[in-house]
Amino acid sequence: MLLELKDYLGDMKRCARCSICKWPPLAQMKSWRFSQNCPSVSRYNFHAYSGGGRMALGLALAEGKLDETDEELINIVYRCTACGACDSSCKYNSELEVLWPIYATRARLVGAGCFREEHGPIIESLRREDNPLSKPKAERGLWAQGLDVKDLSRGGQADVIYHAGCLYSFDPELSAVARDTVTLLRQAGVEVGIRGQQESCCGSMAFQLGFQGEFIKFAESNIDDWNALGARKVVTSCACGFGIMKAVYPLLGKKMKFQILHISQYLDELIREGRLQLSKKIPLRVTYHDPCNLGRNSEEYVPWKGIEKKVLGQLIIREPEKTVRRGWEGVYDPPRDVIRAVPGIKFVEMERIREYAWCCGAGGGVKTTMDDFALWTASERIAEAQSVGAEAIVTACSWCERNLKDAVSAQGNRMQVLDIVELVKQAR
Repeated sequence: MLLELKDYLGDMKRCARCSICKWPPLAQMKSWRFSQNCPSVSRYNFHAYSGGGRMALGLALAEGKLDETDEELINIVYRCTACGACDSSCKYNSELEVLWPIYATRARLVGAGCFREEHGPIIESLRREDNPLSKPKAERGLWAQGLDVKDLSRGGQADVIYHAGCLYSFDPELSAVARDTVTLLRQAGVEVGIRGQQESCCGSMAFQLGFQGEFIKFAESNIDDWNALGARKVVTSCACGFGIMKAVYPLLGKKMKFQILHISQYLDELIREGRLQLSKKIPLRVTYHDPCNLGRNSEEYVPWKGIEKKVLGQLIIREPEKTVRRGWEGVYDPPRDVIRAVPGIKFVEMERIREYAWCCGAGGGVKTTMDDFALWTASERIAEAQSVGAEAIVTACSWCERNLKDAVSAQGNRMQVLDIVELVKQAR
């Protein structure tokens, strides 16, 4: 699988620069204050930073009208969380691809050796330590010390494999989520295995930054390892990993003998089956933040190949018909159902939710390279949660949790940020 700008020439040429990519659909808006959907153009307030603006930049690159080495071009292309909100809004009434041309533009820049200086250490860490955090690979499984869980790095197989992900493995605060996850699965009677120090990155950051070779290496290695370990289910707490495994891994053409589940889906299943019972009341007013890669970006993506015909001078007919990913089929209900299953919880929704949710600000490499932009974006989400009277934001993504926690801390705010696993653990 190689991303090339030429594959998206039709989409980029047909972009009307209408700016719909900057806003949720009108029918979804509830107030002026929370009516924007693209953190990048909201922050930098210039059209080039929008989905349509980046379509124009990609087209200019493809047609040789821009130089890949231009520093400002590189900055604009990477000041984007790759959240996909522009894509979902555009596809409310169109079939244009917006997010994937952004990915392809980054791949084009990387192919020319042009990317931000801060990306170098990330990719070097991926190559050397199998994670983007510059952490020793040998320490990856330390979060599981003392747990009743099968370490498959020492041999054996497992029907259910838990993939913790990089941040849950190495972040001292967030690793408690990985431990709680294994504990909950074991309490539900699940025979779960982990890969310990042999677990590696899902490759999502490499993919989002445009480093296709590194992404393919991690994706193919993970698929081969999970197949070899006899997995029927691969469960992950990492929303970035889940999105990339669901939407992009299948494009590599390798047989995947296992089902990919996010932990919110699996917890919902276990609660419904009565294998996990929640009995402790938690008297808290909470809202839920949809992670982009658990929601809209986890929907299956089918690259279109075929013939386009123009009818009556303007209507485009595709043969074969195009399968359009609008973000409607992401994972939205299971985490909400889990929250509602907690006794005593008062659940309220924010204004921008599901496929039109506002990004936390951490994605697309932004948290690791432009933390000021990431924290600004998170602060907007916190303000939205406060506007509906929430005392806590519940999410289901390590990067969302880390960035929201950092923004709360920077503001001196009282808002709690909870992982959905943490909430379930408290209710046991």
